[in-house]
Amino acid sequence: MCGRYATTRSSGELSALFESSDDTDGGIGPDHNVAPTDPVPLVRVTPEGHRSLCVGRWGFLPHWSRSAAGAARMINARAETVATSRAYARAFARRRCLVPADGWYEWVRLPEGGRQAYYMTPADGSVLALAGIWSVWESGTDSRLTFSVLTTAALGELGEVHDRMPVLLPSDRWSSWLAPTDEPDRLLAPPASDWLAGLEIRPVGPAVGDVRNDGPQLTARVPVGPAPQELTLF
Repeated sequence: MCGRYATTRSSGELSALFESSDDTDGGIGPDHNVAPTDPVPLVRVTPEGHRSLCVGRWGFLPHWSRSAAGAARMINARAETVATSRAYARAFARRRCLVPADGWYEWVRLPEGGRQAYYMTPADGSVLALAGIWSVWESGTDSRLTFSVLTTAALGELGEVHDRMPVLLPSDRWSSWLAPTDEPDRLLAPPASDWLAGLEIRPVGPAVGDVRNDGPQLTARVPVGPAPQELTLF
């Protein structure tokens, strides 16, 4: 977790929601099946101190990486070790970001074989902000803004879908996540249970398993059998 997610809002809508400038240069579009190394929107704070909506590639590359080949293996950073990891610690201390998402996907292995895909999304259609860290990687003329999504132990019935979940930031925690602090560990506290109760665990079709597929049909609810079905949180 997490290896796929959806982000479909326009740069104009996202910049309004996150009260940021729009510095994407029209470089984002709706993506219902974001996969590792894809370019997607993120929100960070500029050296001048204002929020900027920009485009980053999903897959963190430390500045000392010799090549970009390992980016797909660094899409997630574990909250339990991010502060001490050689790859992630400096970014966690100084370069945190918000990763806008409509929801994320996970798969459950079925007793009879195969897997059932689930889509975790706010039931009210609001935006999610995944906790992220970013880095700029350069090699010759190649300069990339890259990022990783922080993950933590899954809570409540989310744990029946996968044992990990993204670190989710309610809107009242966006500012503190982006702000400088000498104690970033305190920012990793889980959301309140009543906020998590607003997430829907939605069974979706198998097409999302192919990164070449895209479109709103990927997040459409499908009927499922008894293992598990119609999960609700808390």
